[in-house]
Amino acid sequence: MTTISRQPFQLVAPDGAVVADDDDHPIDPDAARNYYRAMTLARAVDDEATFLQRRGELGLWLRSLGQEAAQIGSISALRASDYVFPSYREHAAALARGLSPGQILAQWRGVAHSGWNPADHNFHIYTLVLAAQLLHATGYAMGIQRDRAADVVLAYFGDGASSEGDAAEAFNIAAVNAAPVLFFCQNNAWAISTPNDKQFASPVHVRAQAYGLWSAAVDGNDVFAVRAVTERALRHIRSGGGPALVEALTYRRAGHSTADDPSRYRPDGEVSEQASRDPIDRVEALLRQRDWADETFFVTAAADARNAAASTREQCLALPEPSLAAYFDHVLADADPDVLRERAQSLRRHPVAVS
Repeated sequence: MTTISRQPFQLVAPDGAVVADDDDHPIDPDAARNYYRAMTLARAVDDEATFLQRRGELGLWLRSLGQEAAQIGSISALRASDYVFPSYREHAAALARGLSPGQILAQWRGVAHSGWNPADHNFHIYTLVLAAQLLHATGYAMGIQRDRAADVVLAYFGDGASSEGDAAEAFNIAAVNAAPVLFFCQNNAWAISTPNDKQFASPVHVRAQAYGLWSAAVDGNDVFAVRAVTERALRHIRSGGGPALVEALTYRRAGHSTADDPSRYRPDGEVSEQASRDPIDRVEALLRQRDWADETFFVTAAADARNAAASTREQCLALPEPSLAAYFDHVLADADPDVLRERAQSLRRHPVAVS
């Protein structure tokens, strides 16, 4: 069992300066440009989804604002065959896995239980029950292990979920069975209105060591550092070293959800201070300092972001409304007399709803 450091690992500072070198994952212009584009597009989709919710087109939305580097850095380290269990705000990771904005929004518009087939992207449906996906991921990883496959499972969760009993059970079961699973904690400082210092006395990655997990802390707003640490964790797992945990220290810049008012429990100064550590601004500063991108690149990236926002809006409004009959089709795996009777009664009362 090892840990990189109790201090978060960092390669690029908030002002864009390179503070350390990493031989396994060098900081190069192509990677920087690709990360910038991926994070910018993800934020544009996130922004537009927020506007759509405010206009009444979505029932709820949980923003990923400020957490783009943690997601893009980690998801980009995986193989296509690796399987991902998200929580509910991994929009940047979902887009990177090839999901469309419309697929991501379907659940939040209330027209589908999930907008995609997990097998198509090796990306599971969003899980709203805190930490439940950690047990799902552990079980799935144990199945991979018994199939003698070389794949790894990555499970995203937040600092609040780390306080759930399901998290403790998942860490322990994974460690005992040496399951090939990477637990990736996006510690965004707040579990709704509860700050870290009211949640736990020991950091998540330190607690993970007590269960027998390899663990590391990383600057979650440094996409290069996140990629490097995630790759180290994956090498440990693939070599048969057992499960690992990465704690990416980042910040939730918006509310817990669009139903939350964060101004009631955290000071404005804290938010503005964290905004100065913006992950996208960090990569832009690096690109400009190194002359790795000209103005044409940034103008094009901005135009692509606007197009992504427009596409998000179009895809959301084009999502088909399910028929009333469809709500009864998947209640149970096999036809049930009571469900069929209720279906018939409902359709008689609301014949217009039949498609």
